[in-house]
Amino acid sequence: MKKARKARVSAIAALSTTAMLSGCVTNVEESTPEGWQQIAPEAVPEIAAMVNDEDGVLTVGTNPPFAPFQLKDHQGNIIGVEMDLAHAMASVMGLEFKAVEQDFSMILPAVQSGQLDMGASGFTDNEERRANFDFVNYLYAGIQWAKRTESDIEVDPSNPCGLTVAVQRTTISDTDDVRPKEEACGGDLTVLSYDTSDNAALALLMGRAQALSADSPVTAWAVERSNGEMELVGEIFDAAPYGMAVPKDSNLGPAAAAALQYLIDEGYYQEILEQWGITDGLVEEAMINERPI
Repeated sequence: MKKARKARVSAIAALSTTAMLSGCVTNVEESTPEGWQQIAPEAVPEIAAMVNDEDGVLTVGTNPPFAPFQLKDHQGNIIGVEMDLAHAMASVMGLEFKAVEQDFSMILPAVQSGQLDMGASGFTDNEERRANFDFVNYLYAGIQWAKRTESDIEVDPSNPCGLTVAVQRTTISDTDDVRPKEEACGGDLTVLSYDTSDNAALALLMGRAQALSADSPVTAWAVERSNGEMELVGEIFDAAPYGMAVPKDSNLGPAAAAALQYLIDEGYYQEILEQWGITDGLVEEAMINERPI
């Protein structure tokens, strides 16, 4: 029992690290994967010429933690695969890169009002959002569930009635996965919604929830860092494109897509994602709203 408790404490500490990094903490783990390096190619003149940016800075709104897409290191810097990718795209466009932390619900309105150039916070590109924004697609991901490894409770994502499920508030897992299932179960499904994916995963690990629903790379990241205390359940479902949001019909969309295409052609794109353990769902060509440029 002591050994199992020690493993759980270690797993909780690992998953808690990114959630606490904005405060005063000690003994934090290194947030970047082993061997990580910043990839910032030289500007490509013909792509830089497509950009009309007065201050020369690509301001990107994001809402950490949503590992591995965005999280904070021990110095409070916002890092993650999406930040690395946006940084590299900015470099190709001849722009400086600046990550701006915002509440998730305020990122798209800030892009629409011009306070931000781009939103990059694990946004699923769907028809509703496309009405007001263009999305530069860079990955396909779905929903993946997880459970505690030692739990004897059966967890079936297709029939979760009777379970308590943790999610991050306002994500697709919340709005499109568990809420409709809650209604289908006639209320016999308890949804615990949290402000971050880290806290949702902690709820599962600490026994407050019996299952976790999150975007597939997010669930895989949490399971990998749980020291064997959590495991994936079922298959990935409802795969959809992830995209970086830009103002509708702006010149930034084609320029950012051209920068992404350059990263794909030169192998930088694959290298960036692989550094964060993402090898599935990669796009073969840059797209805007799932249409090739």
